[in-house]
Amino acid sequence: MNTLAVDIGGTKFSMAVFSAGRAVARESRRTDRDGGRDWMLGQILEIAHEWMARIPVARCGVGFGGPVLFAEQRVALSTHVGGWSDFPLTAWLAGALKIPVLMDNDANVGALGESRHGAGQGANPMFYMTLSTGIGGGIIVDGKVVRGADSYAGEIGHISLDRSGPECLCGARGCFERLCCGLWLERDHGRPAHELLNDPGFTARYAVDLAAGLKACIMLLNPAVIVIGGGISKAGEKLFGPLRQELRRQVTAWSRARIEVQPASLGDDSVLYGAMELANELP
Repeated sequence: MNTLAVDIGGTKFSMAVFSAGRAVARESRRTDRDGGRDWMLGQILEIAHEWMARIPVARCGVGFGGPVLFAEQRVALSTHVGGWSDFPLTAWLAGALKIPVLMDNDANVGALGESRHGAGQGANPMFYMTLSTGIGGGIIVDGKVVRGADSYAGEIGHISLDRSGPECLCGARGCFERLCCGLWLERDHGRPAHELLNDPGFTARYAVDLAAGLKACIMLLNPAVIVIGGGISKAGEKLFGPLRQELRRQVTAWSRARIEVQPASLGDDSVLYGAMELANELP
């Protein structure tokens, strides 16, 4: 049974068709923020219809870059691309593609992908953080996504690290996302994250805020491993080395909680593999 996987992000979107656990078609395109929701939906349908004309697809899984009301299968909102608030994306895609669709936020879906196919295999609990245009988190316990009572579990990006800090797009101040995500790093410093992280001095300062956010996860969840995906994670050891060192400094001295932090081994495909797994939950 072939599965269409869709990853909708603030900087780019990606799609793939999986057959027997292997991607047989894949494409990524940059997001046109000015085009908003309608542009994105048109692009998704264009690619999907082209593939489905030659590859039979039975179901679809979607990871969306923003809060999702999972029980209702609706997008709650996107702070990075306009037009998505309270949008019934699952129903819209199912109607347009004529196949069943299941959606969750991209961090939960990325967590699912890494826990079953990537760096989080065998880890329980596992925490996955997407560190890209924004920051999101996904929790895996006993192989399943923990969504919480209202689908907001794991929203680590909007923990306030500095209540007197700069205003976040969510309206609060000093959010983890506001201090550490790619969107604000470029706006605040005038250069994209991958360039900024070539400077060891900048990376050491950045690791202080990054570790402060992850400390909250370690002390609350005590994960066996934290897996970090998204574009900024591609900096590799020049980021992960200082981050691990700073976490060891910050995590409460008496705590014996593990400090195991790894980059996502699926790279740009964590959410796509997770979307494939999510679609397997369809009846």
